[in-house]
Amino acid sequence: MPGIVGLITKRPRHWAEPQLQRMISTLCHESFYTQGTWLEESQGIYVGWVARKGSFAEGMPVCNEKKDKALVFAGEEYPDPDTRSELMRSGHDFNGNGPEYLIHLAEEDSTFPKHLNGRFHGLLIDRTSGTAMLFNDRYGMHRVYYHESPEAFYFAAEAKAILAVRPELRATSDKSLGEFVSCGCVLEDRTLFKGIYVLPTASNWQFRNGALEQKSKYFEPSEWEDQDPLAPQAYYRQLQEVFSRNLPRYFYGQEKIAVSLTGGLDTRMIMAWWNAPQGSLPTYTFGGPLRECQDVTIARKVASVCEQPYQVIPVGEDFLSQFAHYAERAVYLSDGCAAVNRSADLYANEFAAQIAPVRMTGNYGSEILRRLRAFKPTDPAAGLFQPDFMRHVDQARQTFNRLIEGHAVSFTAFRQAPWYQHGLLALEQTQLSVRSPFLDNDLVQTAFRAPKSQIVKSDIFEDNDDCGRLIKAGNPALSQIPTDRGLGGATRWSSPISRGMLEFTFKAEYAYDYGMPQWLARVDHRLSWLHLERLFLGRHKFCHFRIWYRDALASYVKEMLLDPRTLLRPYIQRGTVEAMVNSHLKGDRNFTTEIHRLLTLELQHRLFVDSQ
Repeated sequence: MPGIVGLITKRPRHWAEPQLQRMISTLCHESFYTQGTWLEESQGIYVGWVARKGSFAEGMPVCNEKKDKALVFAGEEYPDPDTRSELMRSGHDFNGNGPEYLIHLAEEDSTFPKHLNGRFHGLLIDRTSGTAMLFNDRYGMHRVYYHESPEAFYFAAEAKAILAVRPELRATSDKSLGEFVSCGCVLEDRTLFKGIYVLPTASNWQFRNGALEQKSKYFEPSEWEDQDPLAPQAYYRQLQEVFSRNLPRYFYGQEKIAVSLTGGLDTRMIMAWWNAPQGSLPTYTFGGPLRECQDVTIARKVASVCEQPYQVIPVGEDFLSQFAHYAERAVYLSDGCAAVNRSADLYANEFAAQIAPVRMTGNYGSEILRRLRAFKPTDPAAGLFQPDFMRHVDQARQTFNRLIEGHAVSFTAFRQAPWYQHGLLALEQTQLSVRSPFLDNDLVQTAFRAPKSQIVKSDIFEDNDDCGRLIKAGNPALSQIPTDRGLGGATRWSSPISRGMLEFTFKAEYAYDYGMPQWLARVDHRLSWLHLERLFLGRHKFCHFRIWYRDALASYVKEMLLDPRTLLRPYIQRGTVEAMVNSHLKGDRNFTTEIHRLLTLELQHRLFVDSQ
């Protein structure tokens, strides 16, 4: 995704500058990207950036009036509305709605970037003191990869930029692969690659004279964990005040914004409290090829109530015909963090970017406010991986169990978000800017104060849920519409019978898709003439990889997974892979999740390890 790259070194310019140029070129994925460089040879700083045209961080670097401080910044920051005016009253001169004010914040605030609010990373260069500071946001969502070598300290928004200049790092770690297989991500700020790591959350690392001087952090979760819980009503009042006050920050700026609606409550909270003029706020939902899913049906009603334009972005035959392209791009653009099934999201976001370059979402809402865990360790099918490799898969479960100890919101915000949810975000942000008010600093800090009696850790919303109350307070008409699971609302569709039916179809679709147990796969295969899957698929989800792998993508699956290169990978058991592929394509077994894993692992190797 767009961001900064560079190296800090004591080596001469003629050695460092060509490496910088090679790193930048690795990040130039799209024609609508811009790029630039800033060289501070006396300090051994060689930094570049890639940004989407028209985005918040396009005009880099920003410098102060004395020209003794420079900031290279990537991502977005959502400040208090009075921040810019206060800086101007203090005598600072800058124009526009861009990031120029940030360099003045750095001058005024000795704790910079502690009080920034958003998803970002950057490098602050101080010519007077001969120092530089590499930093990221407190959630680590705008990722920075780094590698320390005797010659230089390398950093980049994408790991592939470091691999481009340090080819000896093109080797995967079995420990990391085991975590990826088990958890769908690499844990504890490691990466797939030996010797490349992720900058920890809330980092501000100091450099002097071309070398790393200090690794430090400007924020610790304990600052929020130590707050006392609020009483239920007091918590709701504070939640409403913070959400309604800070939401406008996320609609600020000159770029066009569209809202990605779903059938849940998180985006509806946004629509309830952002009263955009009629027809001024485009909205859309990703839809599937089989029927209109609940997300589409409900989102259309939400858009209608708010009197905003609405459209469906279909993911169907056109996507499937280009699946090989999008699968490879999804793995490559995300540095292997996104699995091949996320290729559908890449495809859909390309179309979303044509509607508006900024996509407002409800991402992280349920996770932060309801403390949902978006992932957990899962065991691969027996016999799929070699016993030696399975030790790393088993160890991943132990690591995960240790990591979930402690405060649930800390796990959600500072571990789950930057590790598990980074892959999809990185993929989406190659096409557009993704915003969500649910990682707002004030909102997350408030979430730590939720009364223990209201901690549900469930995706089932009750009628008196705080989210539902917020929607009703912001726009009572939106509270009349039930969710995709039939909860809330005040119509006949919110009756217990209707709720039960929607809940049944939700679970049935899971069972007929990637969650189909093997006994049901055998039964379904024997009754294939009845086409039972048509009764359930598409009611809640827009992707159906079980039947796609079996039918439309069968040739691709065979070509990739039965290729001798794949079958010779040292961590898999060849006979099991062949049997799984053949039985899934026949239709009497379901190995959708295993095919996801195997395709992703193979593309990781072909794109990053085998490729030189």
